[in-house]
Amino acid sequence: MDGLLVIDKPGLAEDDTGPGSDLPTSHDVVQRVRRWSRQRRIGHTGTLDPMASGVLVLCLGQTTRLVEYYQGHDKVYTARVTLGTNTDTYDALGQVTETQPVEALAADAVEAVLAGFRGEILQRPPVYSALKQGGESLHRKARRGEEVTVEARPATVHRLELLSIAEPNQLWLRVACSAGFYVRSLAFDIGAALGTGGHLSYLRREVAGSFSVDQAHTLAAVEDAAQMGTLDSLLLAPGIGLDLPDVRLDPESARRLGMGQRVWLPDFVFDTATGVVQALDDRGQLLGIVRVLEASTESGGGLLCKAEKWLASQPN
Repeated sequence: MDGLLVIDKPGLAEDDTGPGSDLPTSHDVVQRVRRWSRQRRIGHTGTLDPMASGVLVLCLGQTTRLVEYYQGHDKVYTARVTLGTNTDTYDALGQVTETQPVEALAADAVEAVLAGFRGEILQRPPVYSALKQGGESLHRKARRGEEVTVEARPATVHRLELLSIAEPNQLWLRVACSAGFYVRSLAFDIGAALGTGGHLSYLRREVAGSFSVDQAHTLAAVEDAAQMGTLDSLLLAPGIGLDLPDVRLDPESARRLGMGQRVWLPDFVFDTATGVVQALDDRGQLLGIVRVLEASTESGGGLLCKAEKWLASQPN
């Protein structure tokens, strides 16, 4: 069973007022799908915090070889920031560390603060995060009471919209951002800039790379399909939504690349930053990922290529 499975991960609902219970981690989701599908080879392309709902893309079977190429893409979120309360994790699942009164919020004052978080910014990730320091996750160090210092990192906010102000203390936002961006940190930083403190109380990922919630399946739907033996009908073909240029291979070139040989191919367009393309057969189906090793300087051109990740069966 090979392909992509887009999950609508459950998280805190809009009307949840408490920290919630039994909220699955991204790893929990992988484990459940592994159990239902009896497929051991499953990986995800980017985690969601337990309180967050929305798009979580899983790779099954041979498609796990493509996980790295589905990572690092932009995301779109709907978020709610609750002002007046800071938590240690910057979200609703953390322990309250500080409270402050919140006066009536004027939209122009909020917009003025949001303007400082658009474009290229430096962001300090939460201490309670999966980032590693010295080979260990920061959240493990923090929960042991160790002092943890996190350096600010470059991030890009492509779009930051104020959707509404829900009195007395809530901001609804839509955020389009680069990979590795922490909406929890944004919530904390907005609260600090407004002088009220604040934390993330709701988060839903609507888009991850080429995938949206419109393509996503609930865990209940996935479990039902697995029980009926129709789980494969929910899968997208390997390579769908892969943001890489492509090259069509003739059967002989495909055979040789599949055997691990280096092959000269007629010149084609590729991203020089990554040096890789997706290789397709004559029907447009993905064969694998090919790396460009060298460009010919002779008349007529050509590119020397080698398979980096190959999905097609090896020839006998």
